[in-house]
This record gives sequence, structure tokens and C-alpha cells, in this order.
Amino acid sequence: MAEKKLQNQVAIITGASSGIGTGAANALAAAGATVVVNHPVAATKDAAEMVLAAIKAAGGEGITFQCDVSREEEVEKMFAETIARFGTIDILVNNAGLQRDAAFEEMTLEQWNTVLSVNLTGQFLCARAAVREFLRRGVVPQKSKAAGKIICMSSVHEVIPWAGHANYAASKGGIMLMMKSIAQEFAPKKIRINSIAPGAIKTPINHDAWATAQAEEKLLQLIPYQRVGVVEDIAAAVVWLASDDSDYVNGTTLFVDGGMTLYPGFSENG
Repeated sequence: MAEKKLQNQVAIITGASSGIGTGAANALAAAGATVVVNHPVAATKDAAEMVLAAIKAAGGEGITFQCDVSREEEVEKMFAETIARFGTIDILVNNAGLQRDAAFEEMTLEQWNTVLSVNLTGQFLCARAAVREFLRRGVVPQKSKAAGKIICMSSVHEVIPWAGHANYAASKGGIMLMMKSIAQEFAPKKIRINSIAPGAIKTPINHDAWATAQAEEKLLQLIPYQRVGVVEDIAAAVVWLASDDSDYVNGTTLFVDGGMTLYPGFSENG
């Protein structure tokens, strides 16, 4: 049985109806947290309910909540209703994200704005709402050494340029400096803010990159550890950053990438 390191804590996980968000919700619930399984639109409700049902079947607790994180009024409602129901929140996993890929000269303003609005502005809106609650409540020593924990889901593309994905890479670079700036600002208030930067993880968003043996073999050329990651790799990092085991970790990006940021193309070209 998993250790209940997050017992009596409440976690909001954005974009939790699939992929990394689902993995994070499962792992946080297994560690004892009550989870809010966020999903963006009515069409994702059934998927979110399936995630919650699995969590409850495993002995966890939580709710689902529809909220487009790029819309301020919806974010404010999600946080207000979560606090009204559970008393507070302790953990935010800022995970919701998407891609709208295009060659740069063909990229539309809509493609640019859609990605920045969800990936970066959405993280701003959710982090701001969480910080306001953490400041209001302060530290509750019997639950955690910190007043609150925010985990921003970034990407190896906060540091690795990605041709054909300028909007996505820009959003992740923005997350990196937003995270560090607010971590610096709120550390004196005992609020811990960090990022996780996944490398190649088997999720629906990148299914074509690993779905066939040939595709996976090509992808492995970028991964020194010679395996493609799975959501459980990221979920374990989420639990660690949300727990007091990482109490002295603040303002850091944790790369969970099998060594992708080691630039393996240079391994034989020194």
C-alpha cells in the first residue's frame, strides 16, 4: 500500500482527464490527497468521470470539475467551489496543455493565441488563484511544512528549441520564468513552486511519435536512457514535489526525460 504522504490535503490537477494529468491524479489520490479532476469542456466529462471512478475504486476520493483554464471566470469558479466544498486547497498541478503545430511562416494568430492562452495564461490564472488561497490560510503544520505547493508542467522544450512548434516552445519557456519568478516572490511565505519538464512520454498528445516500432526506434535516438517514458514516471515526481520530502526544493525545474536534455546528437560528434 502506498504511503499516505498527502493525507488530508486537497489537490487540483488541471487537464486530468487524460495523459499525464490522469497519472498525476491517480498518484496523488494513492498518496492520500483528495483530488479535483479538472477537464476542459463537456466533451471530456465522461473521460474525467472514468478517471474519478478508478480513483474511488482504489479507495481514493475526489470530484470532477469542468473548467477551461484560459478563461478567468471559470478558473475563479473552480477554485471558489473547491474551497467551499473542501475548506481549502493545498496542491495545484498546473498540467493542462495542448499543441497547435505549424511551420512558423504558416502559423496563424489563432494557433499562436490558443497555445499561449491555455499553456501559459492558464497556468498564470490557476497559480494566482492558488497563491491567493495559500496566503489566506498560511501553513497548517499538521498537514505540511509549506503553506501550499504548485507544480507547473513544463517540457524539455523550455530549453530545447523545437522547429515547427514555436508557439508550444514559447509557452514552455514562459512557464519556466513565470515559475521561477513567483517561486522567488512567495518563498518567504512558505509557498513552494516548481516545474516538471517531461521528455518523451507515452500520451495521446504524441501518440504518432511512439505508436509503431519504427516511430519508437526513431524517437529513442533522442533518449540516452533508451526507453520512452510513461505517465507513472511523471506522476512519481509530482507526488515527491507535492510532499514534504522535497521541502527544500523551490524554484527548480525537474527534468524527467531519460537524458533528452543531454543532447545525444553530440555523443559521437565531440
